[in-house]
Amino acid sequence: MNSINLSTNKATATPSTVAIIGRPNVGKSTLFNRLVGRRQAIVHDLPGVTRDRISGRADLTDDISVELIDTGGLVPGDDPLGLGDQVFLAIESSDVLLLLVDGKEGLVAADEKVWATVRRYGKPAVLVVNKSDTLAAQANFSDFYRLGVAHQQLVSAEHGRGIAELCELLAELLPTEAQPDGATESSALAIVGRPNVGKSSLLNHLLGETRVLVSPRAGTTRDPVDSLLEWNEQSYRLIDTAGIRRRSQVSGVAEQVAVMFARRQMERADVVVLVVDAAAGITTGDMSIAGLAWELGRGVVVALNKWDLLTPESRQDLEDDWPRLAELLSAPPRINISALTGRRIDRLMPSVETILERWRIQLSTSEVNRLFERAVQAHHPPQHRGRPWKLYYATQVATGPPTFMLFANRTLERSDTYRRYLENRLRTELDLAGIPIRLVIRKR
Repeated sequence: MNSINLSTNKATATPSTVAIIGRPNVGKSTLFNRLVGRRQAIVHDLPGVTRDRISGRADLTDDISVELIDTGGLVPGDDPLGLGDQVFLAIESSDVLLLLVDGKEGLVAADEKVWATVRRYGKPAVLVVNKSDTLAAQANFSDFYRLGVAHQQLVSAEHGRGIAELCELLAELLPTEAQPDGATESSALAIVGRPNVGKSSLLNHLLGETRVLVSPRAGTTRDPVDSLLEWNEQSYRLIDTAGIRRRSQVSGVAEQVAVMFARRQMERADVVVLVVDAAAGITTGDMSIAGLAWELGRGVVVALNKWDLLTPESRQDLEDDWPRLAELLSAPPRINISALTGRRIDRLMPSVETILERWRIQLSTSEVNRLFERAVQAHHPPQHRGRPWKLYYATQVATGPPTFMLFANRTLERSDTYRRYLENRLRTELDLAGIPIRLVIRKR
């Protein structure tokens, strides 16, 4: 048996949760990005760009972190898309609320309506007056006392003014028993695919709640959404992504940014679940996304969604197309599911767990050399100018994906058939179906 090195992904404590709420276009996503320390939420002047709850870890002090939630703009009484339901779910799950207002515009009726709607939840709150870099915000600051929020802080989310003071205030308001002394990172699982293939429905089913908006209209999910899933005593950070489509098919600035973020989310992931619309068959777009995940070195599980909609003819067409995708991803696990009905979704996470184990496989140097020696003996290397390729020494230098460094009398091009033979031989010997293998060949 090969030894497999797995990290234990268990947090030492459950972090407190803080939700950023407010009317549309007051800078919630800018504040979220500032607090988590990276550009995760989409920022745009168009109101309503943020639709789902977006979560990320924010370090308030050296030893206190929180799970921060960015929400869509709340418009009480005017919610045809049901965006407010997502905001209310975030409020219910939060320990502290950040009510963000636009200091430059001053106190407006919409701010009063928002606060009147959320104050009934009885959550501790901080009134955050944004755009402190303007004279208008400084002059209007005292007007917001009319809302009756006990704690207020003047900040500039864009320039970082007042953020340190806000973090200190938040740390004081958090429940003492919930403050973590540091948390271990969970395994990251990105759910990717073309628009409208059922990614959000799959994520909602895994979590058992309406975590992200689900709509038959392509492009509903714009922001990448992180959620925490506990499965089989392991923690997984689920990353829902905007549907990836060809550049010529992208409409609107916000969706262009969403496509860019979707590609970035795969870089944050350990394993990728590629959701394919089984009824539409395996398309060029599916192949492109699979190729990107493979180039990034991510393990892949393929979920063929909407399986219940297939006719015998379309099912046969899909089976005829499957070998193309299977060859590209080196025979990845395949699950035929229905995210709508829940069909076979229970088989998804065991496959993810298996892929993670293979992706993180760790071999001793002696094991690596024995594997390559057997491979060379089974199929002799080609000659170049009368001299055969000769392997001197091999060792594993990284996991996730498995990466091996080979010292030889000369290098082999990436397209070299013998290099591909060595990769496939290792994949067969180590049972690494669906796992990219990296070979770094150095001339000694």
